Amino acid sequence: MASFKPSIPITSDRSARPSGQVHVIVGPMFAGKTTALLRRIKSEGNNGRNIAMIKSSKDTRYAKDSVVTHDGMKFPCWALPDLSSFRQKFGDEDYEKLDVIGIDEAQFFEDLYEFCCKAADQDGKTVIVAGLDGDYLRKSFGSVLDIIPLADSVTKLTARCELCGKRAFFTLRKTEDSQTELIGGADVYMPVCRQHYINGQVVIVAARSVLESRKVKSESYLEATVV
Repeated sequence: MASFKPSIPITSDRSARPSGQVHVIVGPMFAGKTTALLRRIKSEGNNGRNIAMIKSSKDTRYAKDSVVTHDGMKFPCWALPDLSSFRQKFGDEDYEKLDVIGIDEAQFFEDLYEFCCKAADQDGKTVIVAGLDGDYLRKSFGSVLDIIPLADSVTKLTARCELCGKRAFFTLRKTEDSQTELIGGADVYMPVCRQHYINGQVVIVAARSVLESRKVKSESYLEATVV
């Protein structure tokens, strides 16, 4: 029986840097993504690994230089406008010693894919990413879904529907704002199940129609008064 011989020789370079890993944590708002991220980062630190945490500088809800969960758990971090600047700011020597990098609110980083590729594939880092997989319209948010093909593991968390208590997979925006990026907490968003997401969207659209109608009538009244 003929034995198989690979056409390309496979060699083992013992001096080569070990490959890294990418782990992704996604879910709607209030699902505990940041809590899960901090738990893993702290566990890595307790095991003697060198760790660093990054978040977007856009997120200033609770603190500028810390990752903070909705229930108040804090962890110091680098607040950056992009990930490409992290190595320079952290320092090349310290970066080389780094084992694990945590990234919170990952949907705000446009260079997320490139950073994770280089950090894990070339630099041998373990990268743990937490972010929203979808926006308030249930459409892809930022580059979070783009790194799924890179991931060693993907964890999809759920929250509890604020209206019925069932598992919540989606984020409902309470306000009339329509831009994709609108940073806020419970004053702007709530986690909901599928049924209440659908019902909520119907209510929001109806409310907007009423408000728009009132605005048009008010403007017409003002014009008539001026005339």
